[in-house]
Amino acid sequence: MSPPSRALPPPSAPAFRVLPGFGLALGFTIFYLSLIVLVPLSAVFIKTFTLSWDAFASVVSSDRVVASYKLTFGASLLAALINVVFGGVLAWVLVRYRFPGKKLIDALVDLPFALPTAVAGIALTALYSSNGWLGRILEPLGIKVAFTPLGVLIALVFIGLPFVVRTLQPVLEDTERELEDAAASLGASRWQTFTKIIFPAILPALLTGFALAFARATGEYGSVIFIAGNMPMVSEITPLFIVTRLEQYDYAGATAIAVVMLLVSFSLLLAINLLQAWTRRRNGGEGRK
Repeated sequence: MSPPSRALPPPSAPAFRVLPGFGLALGFTIFYLSLIVLVPLSAVFIKTFTLSWDAFASVVSSDRVVASYKLTFGASLLAALINVVFGGVLAWVLVRYRFPGKKLIDALVDLPFALPTAVAGIALTALYSSNGWLGRILEPLGIKVAFTPLGVLIALVFIGLPFVVRTLQPVLEDTERELEDAAASLGASRWQTFTKIIFPAILPALLTGFALAFARATGEYGSVIFIAGNMPMVSEITPLFIVTRLEQYDYAGATAIAVVMLLVSFSLLLAINLLQAWTRRRNGGEGRK
């Protein structure tokens, strides 16, 4: 006697998708990305390849250009680190506390987004110049800000702050306060609660904010050019050399410097993204344990 046949389950209905299919959506994504990002970047490399190797090396390794690399990448890195610390504190205060004027401060965080960069540069220069409100106080103390690398750093901190705050705020809002209360009830100190509970949860967001602030700072021109003063070997930024060579119709020289900035920035951002992905996997593995 043959065993009774089992009825096969009905085929599941295809999942509803708003976009009309993966293939079409992927094709549009690649086309749009190529049109907006890959084609312009390819043009930069193609124009640079018109130079011989000796000409390329001469352009990108001159003393003034190398000094601008050090200032641009060094100040951008330091400004992003400063924003991670103080932007993190600002995001924490805006999320965890209620106080008069909170809405106003929250709105002021976005001011560097809305303010034209040239206006920001002029305002910072007027503020920190020798006869400015803060400059006249700092210069007698031996602290000169305008037309120095310190002025470049302050401008980069100003334009990079919103990236850290806005990246961190949603993560802090979603953080479970019950875990902090439980840690406190078990006798954990504030430092232990921060390092063991809060910091691992917000670390990916901090890395993202750092990467965004660093990327914005490396290419910043308008807010830096006024306060930097453009003193040779002291306060010249790399974007200035790109603009200068474009004004001289030296397009190959401008793209050569741009290629160096692109490669260095991409390498640093790739390393940060890999670290961020590793951190998420590590936190996910510990959560499952």
